[in-house]
Amino acid sequence: MPQGRHGGARRVTALTMNPALDLTVRADSWQRGEVNAGQSLQQDAGGKGVNVASILADWNRAGQGDTLSVTATGLLGRDNAAPFEALFREKGVTDAFIRVSGATRVGVKLVDGAAQETTDINLPGLSATPETLAELHATLSALSAEADAFVLAGSLPPGVPADYYATLTAGLRAAGVFVALDTSGAALNAALAAPVLPDLIKPNIHELEGALGRRLNGDAEVLQAARDLIARGAQIVAVSQGERGALIVTAAGAVFARPPRVQVLSTVGAGDAMVAGLVSAHLDGLSVEDAARRATSFSAGSITRLGPHLPDPAALAALAAQVEVTPA
Repeated sequence: MPQGRHGGARRVTALTMNPALDLTVRADSWQRGEVNAGQSLQQDAGGKGVNVASILADWNRAGQGDTLSVTATGLLGRDNAAPFEALFREKGVTDAFIRVSGATRVGVKLVDGAAQETTDINLPGLSATPETLAELHATLSALSAEADAFVLAGSLPPGVPADYYATLTAGLRAAGVFVALDTSGAALNAALAAPVLPDLIKPNIHELEGALGRRLNGDAEVLQAARDLIARGAQIVAVSQGERGALIVTAAGAVFARPPRVQVLSTVGAGDAMVAGLVSAHLDGLSVEDAARRATSFSAGSITRLGPHLPDPAALAALAAQVEVTPA
């Protein structure tokens, strides 16, 4: 059974600099500018790294025993921390968030079950101060000494420089930690321009085009862009393309994974579930084909749920068996 680099359970830390309290409203066939009837309201602790931690914890409880230890960290507003604390207790995730004054931002998700579409409205987040960043840096240093993998996920709040993830990546990789990055905009641009790339990079097609500053016309150009990142030091590049699936590229090969059709409740967190699947696949030493199958099944399973959760092991296994993996 795989062990962590210091023996015992393998340790994963997920960093969320800008978490969100997600309010998901289901309103089938809602119309813009009209009075609409809603079917349900659900509140979930969210943010990309929080979602990754939650999914990894589900995977651990679904059959991995005590072989995986999951920690969540970042900056969390004191005023509405309770839903996050409840999620971490329920999932067995270690809470290493730095508490800051104020409330964590709220994200509103409008889910149209009839059209199988989700509309996101993300409100502004808290600003980071030099003092909170110094406290977080001390926490990250302590966690990196034991971690096998670090997930750097989501946007950066005001007060955090655009190259924050790039700087963290260099330090973590130098310490022998596997680094997974899932971000966009200026933070992704800075990370991909840095001399030391993350081990795992998971942009969607539009984020990758934005970071490269050009359109990628066709699968061959997407594949070449991913291979260029591998040549510069990344181990895994996963380019998600929505319903089409995802291109997964390593130095050993490249595959395209197409998900099975499922009943979509919400697409929020689908990419985060894919990151969780790829990180767990790396820790288990899976081939690129098997990693693609696992990550795609995690993503497909997550969109059949509201909130950052995996389906039960039998349903997840059935989804994995239906993933179509072909050479790219």
